[in-house]
Amino acid sequence: MPQATSSYHHGDLRAACLRAARELLEEDGSAGLSLRAVARRAGVSATAPYRHYADRDALVSAVAAEGYRELAAHLVAAHPSPVTPDELAAVAVAYVRFALDRPAMFRVMFAEPCDPTSEERVAATAAISEYVRDIVRGAFPGADPDSLATTVWALVHGLAFLHLDGKLDASSPEAVGTQVRAAVHALFGALGTAPREEP
Repeated sequence: MPQATSSYHHGDLRAACLRAARELLEEDGSAGLSLRAVARRAGVSATAPYRHYADRDALVSAVAAEGYRELAAHLVAAHPSPVTPDELAAVAVAYVRFALDRPAMFRVMFAEPCDPTSEERVAATAAISEYVRDIVRGAFPGADPDSLATTVWALVHGLAFLHLDGKLDASSPEAVGTQVRAAVHALFGALGTAPREEP
């Protein structure tokens, strides 16, 4: 077990608490996540985390904000500005893979209550929302970006949780990719519209 330290350089305590929270999440899920458990894992006094986090919700919001930033980077790495059906499907697959690779983090991001006053969390979620709206604007120039972005996000997010909860086959990356790509193509087919093709 880490030894308690008497002092931290500026910023180190916050980082240590976040690191400890993420380790606890990976080991036990969110049920074991508390400020007291984080303090024990970080090797600090039980009251030290309160210097940065007023309560558990504030800590969860900070962890979730990190997750949203990592998810955004993961999606952009899959494709920064997808416009073709295959490019859109690749981003959807990346979203579901993120959920499967970091299930505890994903559940904290989307299934745990967070502090609605957390500016960090609000900014991180807004960045994801804007990325999805930008995809819709680029791929479907004539569509209502807000409504279609919500539809696309709901589809992909639902696929992520269906895979996480064992309702869809997550036995291999290939199986996941096949299901997600098929669902994305099916949605656009059912809508009677298709993403703009690159010239």
